[in-house]
Amino acid sequence: MASHYFSEEPLGRRGRYEFTVAVRGLTVRIVSSPGVFSAARLDRGTRLLVESMVVEDGWRVLDLGTGYGVIGIVAAKLAPRGYVVMTDINRRAVRLARLNLRLNGVPNAEVRWGDLYEPVRGERFNTIVANPPISAGMETCLRIVDGAPEHLVEGGLLQLVARHNKGGRRLMARMEEVFGNVEVLAAGGGYRVYASRLSS
Repeated sequence: MASHYFSEEPLGRRGRYEFTVAVRGLTVRIVSSPGVFSAARLDRGTRLLVESMVVEDGWRVLDLGTGYGVIGIVAAKLAPRGYVVMTDINRRAVRLARLNLRLNGVPNAEVRWGDLYEPVRGERFNTIVANPPISAGMETCLRIVDGAPEHLVEGGLLQLVARHNKGGRRLMARMEEVFGNVEVLAAGGGYRVYASRLSS
């Protein structure tokens, strides 16, 4: 069985990390453990995405591959009258994300287990936000782009972060191909946040 963070049941030791993330005027409490992505601290790519993502109050947001949940938690606090669905194939991540929702008093979000879009079949969102698992292989990451249009409302946004020189260029090109548009919302530390809008 694979021991990667994108597997259903990651192998590896048990343990517990606790830290806080200060971002967008919020302080988010996180409990994490080995076997999930960037377990001991918030990684630079996710921080850039959280700092720059477009989320408006009232929106339905999909946090795809939520990990321990920081993206979804921040999105839910930015859209208190909206709703956030957080998904992950990693069962350990799902348990942690649910715990972190409770720790941060987030009532307008839920965590669902499953592979990419499987847990939200037939649902549409104002935005899909993700830090794609480049380590899982480019095919998995491209599935995020390819599957996004059928899960976005008209005018909805797909927002992804990646190292530009480590998979980001290919993701950006695929977003342009699928959506007919792509822009860079933010850049820093080798990472870029890409956004594509679904037009009619």
